Amino acid sequence: MTFAASEPLDIDALRRSRRGERIGGDIRYFEELASTSTTASELAAAGAAEGVVVIAESQSRGRGRLGRSWLSPPYRNLYVSLVLRPPIAPTQAPILALVAGLATADALAATGVEPRIKWPNDVLVDGRKVAGILAEMAGDGASVSAVVLGIGINVNLGLDELPEDLRDKAGSVAAALGEPVARHELAARLLAAFQQRYDRFVASGFSALRDEWNRLSCLNGERVDIVDGGRHVVGTVSGVAADGALELVCDDGRRERIVAGEVTVAGGYERG
Repeated sequence: MTFAASEPLDIDALRRSRRGERIGGDIRYFEELASTSTTASELAAAGAAEGVVVIAESQSRGRGRLGRSWLSPPYRNLYVSLVLRPPIAPTQAPILALVAGLATADALAATGVEPRIKWPNDVLVDGRKVAGILAEMAGDGASVSAVVLGIGINVNLGLDELPEDLRDKAGSVAAALGEPVARHELAARLLAAFQQRYDRFVASGFSALRDEWNRLSCLNGERVDIVDGGRHVVGTVSGVAADGALELVCDDGRRERIVAGEVTVAGGYERG
């Protein structure tokens, strides 16, 4: 199904919804950028305050995790990057992708779909990836100067607009619902949900969000194959730890903690 060309994002309505808020009170809107995260990183380096949000209608070089590109056609989706300045240790910065996953799932659920989260940075609907998250830190190794959090959501993209090699893996909100959704409303929910969970994370750590994350995880109880550099681990996922690590039980009963890696589920993801 192909959806009719979307209208430009109603940026005025989005700005009104976030007026006075710390996250998204200042939104920089562009027709096209190479990457919202690149622009947000430049703003952060120039001293932009926490909560500045960069949104583009399209990206010419949108990027995802592990150096992958992110399909970014105009007027279809949401391409959003946030400037954050959290008072956390550098080792905690990657956890912000998990925090954003919860916020993204919350925003998507409000449209009527049933999202699930795949550790560490994907959100799925009906077993298809509809959103990806990338957290990039700037700092001196001992402290965090800024974290740029990029979130890409396939909103009104038709499945036939996807490259053929992604049509059985990727999806969109509209494809799941059978109708397009208002992107500014989804963006407003996303920013509000993120601010709420971000504040809890900063105040109490990821342990305050862990149970909620595990309830939405599509990996818990699944047998997975994980490649982390030269390491290869196979086991059954038991959940996400209080520090954001993925926990699994190997076939020999040994317990493993995974802090980074590429996860493949044996037999594919649960649908529905």
